[in-house]
Amino acid sequence: MINSRQNYLNAKRFSADLALEHIIPHNVCFYLIPPIVDLTIDEFEKLALERLKMLRLLEQVTAKNPKVFSEAWREEVLADVNQAGLRTYAKLARGNLNDDVSKAARRRDYLSHFILRFAYCRSEELRKWFVAREMELFRLKFGALSSRDVKEFLEVYELDYKPLPDEEKLEISEQLCASTFNLTRLKIETQDFYAVRFTEVLNLVRDRKCFLKGGTAYITLEHFAHVIGKKHQQLIEDGLKGHLRLLPTLEIDERFSMLLKSIHTSYTGKNYTVAKTGAVPIESLDQLSKKSYALCMRNVHDTLRATHHLKHVGRMQYTLFLKAIGVTMEDALRFWREELTRGKVPIEKFEKEYAYSIRHNYGKEGSRINYSPFSCMKVITTPIGPGETHGCPFKNLDPSTLKMKLTGYGLTTLDADEVTGYAAKGHYQIACGKYFELVHETKLDEGINHPNQYFELSQLTMNGKERSRQGHAPSKNRSQPNSQSTQDGGSSFVIDTSTLNGADEDLELWEIMESKDKEADNDVTIREDSAPSDVKKQLTPNQTKSTQEWEDDDFDMLEFNE
Repeated sequence: MINSRQNYLNAKRFSADLALEHIIPHNVCFYLIPPIVDLTIDEFEKLALERLKMLRLLEQVTAKNPKVFSEAWREEVLADVNQAGLRTYAKLARGNLNDDVSKAARRRDYLSHFILRFAYCRSEELRKWFVAREMELFRLKFGALSSRDVKEFLEVYELDYKPLPDEEKLEISEQLCASTFNLTRLKIETQDFYAVRFTEVLNLVRDRKCFLKGGTAYITLEHFAHVIGKKHQQLIEDGLKGHLRLLPTLEIDERFSMLLKSIHTSYTGKNYTVAKTGAVPIESLDQLSKKSYALCMRNVHDTLRATHHLKHVGRMQYTLFLKAIGVTMEDALRFWREELTRGKVPIEKFEKEYAYSIRHNYGKEGSRINYSPFSCMKVITTPIGPGETHGCPFKNLDPSTLKMKLTGYGLTTLDADEVTGYAAKGHYQIACGKYFELVHETKLDEGINHPNQYFELSQLTMNGKERSRQGHAPSKNRSQPNSQSTQDGGSSFVIDTSTLNGADEDLELWEIMESKDKEADNDVTIREDSAPSDVKKQLTPNQTKSTQEWEDDDFDMLEFNE
């Protein structure tokens, strides 16, 4: 019976793959037909996080180079894609091929798109972000197509567009040359033009950037990509509306509900769960905070030094960060004991209550989970309550306060304005990356996605400059798996290998820390439903991942079609 069941599932999966191959015969595709597939939860999550990593990469590059179709934008995206090891999207951005690798990449692309539709359909803000990123991905793939590839794409989707025949192009070459910016006669002869209804390119007609004749506009391939892109965007927006109507039905399954709600805040970078034991003595924290701490961690550290107190979320955020950079549990206990007892916490109270939370952070109490330090996305999305100083300063501080803090940390007014400008537009991680570049006087080769990544890149950068001054070859400013670096008298740390996810947070720890805070802060009235409970709701842990296949209730995407 087991063999028969397995044979049935294999046959079903084989037919599903054939169906997918039929509906996605091109690297650039309109996501029209929901796929029929069987996926494990692990496969489901990996596909979602792989695409999310790609979309975040596109967001970071576009924020720095907003001209999406430019060659500089493409080159930077492709360089980052290769560096991040996103082979699926690297393959899809190299034109249209029909080899087995391309077919496998199309499958992952197609499935992951529909998975993220469910994650991003639930609010206007999420839908807007998702559509913008998907359009950038479309432009990346479409920009790699040859004339033949474009023709095949139009045939696949039965779009009534064709390149202008050479004879017709020759007849109107004078007008094309006069109306198309920066194109010579030679370029016009070697470039495809498309005839479209003028209503499809009203912006070009308004700006007089195309030749118009008898209601027909003649446009370049670059502008034609905008025409196809508008159709693609409308299809995605309509699809998100359809997925939103089906979301309540899907979320009956708790596995889906928890996973889909957590995707947007998921961390897609390297795993910093494994602590680098003994790498950093606590006596060096003040000095390290001035240059090697991201602004969020420097803000927490400075607040602790100034007030000798942090609320429980701030303590948890900073303790996990310290654990990951290599502060031992014994040193962490000593560090917190010295700081908190300088404030209002008696030594007996610290040993009885606060020390337990620190040991719990290190996985030595309670559930003994090896906790992950907060990623940028978690720092950004964690709610901030009264009297709390954790979170992302680029998001939480108003522009004038942020600018004052940056200039106080040594940035010039002009540089502070540039960083604040990114933050004001909602590009908090771009602002953090720019802050890194200005502090370290270097060009950053990758985006900032984690405070511990910021720390490692800082150490590598400073170590490289020190070795350069000593006559050695400078190290690259890009963190590599399994590499080592030394600083401050020989202290070393090992960079973790890449993973998609770290360990989940333990609700037990949140509850313990909240109860201790309430006892420790009797002089401050805190409402029961204030920020700590909001944080608890925001960061409720996912259950341990199941690798059991959904055999009896297969995930049939066709059922979710409108």
